[in-house]
Formats: sequence, structure tokens, C-alpha cells
Amino acid sequence: MKVLPLLALAVAIPAAAQIPGPRPGTVRVRLDTGAGPIVVALDMRRAPRTSANFLAYVDDGRFDGTVFYRAARGKKDPTHGFIQGGIRQDAKRILPPFALEPTSKTGIRHLDATISMARGDSPSSAGGNFVLTVGPTPQMDARPGYDGYAAFGHVIAGMDVVKRILALPSGGGIDAMKGQMILRPVPIVRAVRLDGKPQPTGHPRVWKLFERR
Repeated sequence: MKVLPLLALAVAIPAAAQIPGPRPGTVRVRLDTGAGPIVVALDMRRAPRTSANFLAYVDDGRFDGTVFYRAARGKKDPTHGFIQGGIRQDAKRILPPFALEPTSKTGIRHLDATISMARGDSPSSAGGNFVLTVGPTPQMDARPGYDGYAAFGHVIAGMDVVKRILALPSGGGIDAMKGQMILRPVPIVRAVRLDGKPQPTGHPRVWKLFERR
């Protein structure tokens, strides 16, 4: 699989003054990507289970070496939509499932710059894949008869990077993802917790056994 060349992290990481400081009830995570850094703030108060799941992937290093692989652009306005990244279907990296925290309970809507969990048909099938929105995506919110997706925080720095990834050439894919697979996926070099101490899960890091030495 071809990926974009990695940018020098010394250049890509923004100055501390450009990243909003910590706020009560949130934990910040920086994603160092091949297109530049993205910083998200996870809402630990309103979406505790979803945020804890994401942090488990971060603290275990399960996102390190994965990619942003999907750019879903709006038909009417291709500058809006979302990008999707994470472990894809890598069973070696996945952690146990957890219960869905719908927007109807958390109150975290899918507005511009929202981070939310991708999932399959089952409401509680979210795991190691996530999306970052560009512009509001209310179709992802819960409503009567539809569980929606679990929004759990917001991008607080690096939306310019998110928009650049959204604009990358795409194609391939099937069904809902038809035409949306990024032709040259963007590496997620590493994901770093900025607040508090890492709390690794202790689950086996099986994918490490398959890495080239």
C-alpha cells in the first residue's frame, strides 16, 4: 500500500502556543500525521466510555503506523464531509467492543470539527476507527429509530490539515464508501496523549510481532 511520505515531525508539530490549553473534563490527544499535526480534545464527562476507548488505543500505541484512508466529501459542497482513519480491519490491533453513547444522551452533536467513532451495522461495533468532520454532519446524530454515531470531542488545532486530507484524490471502495478511499493514504505516525499519564491496557500488542525489524 502506498502512503504519503512522512513529514519531518520537527517541522510538523506546532508551537505550544498554537494549541489551546487543557480544560476540565477533557483530555487532549495529538495525532502526528504525514500531512501535519491534528489535536483533538476528548469529552470525558459527557462521553466517558467512548473517550476511554480512544485513549486506550492511544496509550497502547495501536494508532501508531495506521492511516487516514477515507475522504467522504459532500455532493453539493465537496469542501464539507469527513475523513476517516484508524486500524481499518486489523484484528491484531482491535480492543474489546463497548456500548454506544448516542448523541441523544451525550448532547455532543456532529458539528464542524467533531471527532466521532466509525462503526458497522451494530450500534456497539465501534472500535479502532474514527472520523473528523468538516462542516456539520447532522445525519450522523441519533434520532427516533436511528442510533447514529458516537461523537466524543472536537478538533482544537489542525483543522487545516483535516481539510487538506479531505481534498485528496480518492476512488475505489464499494457501497457507502464508493469513490471515497484516499488513493495515497495519509500515515498516522503516532498518537500522543497530552494530558495525564498514559494508561496502557495490558492487552497483547500482537501487531508488533509482524513489524519489520
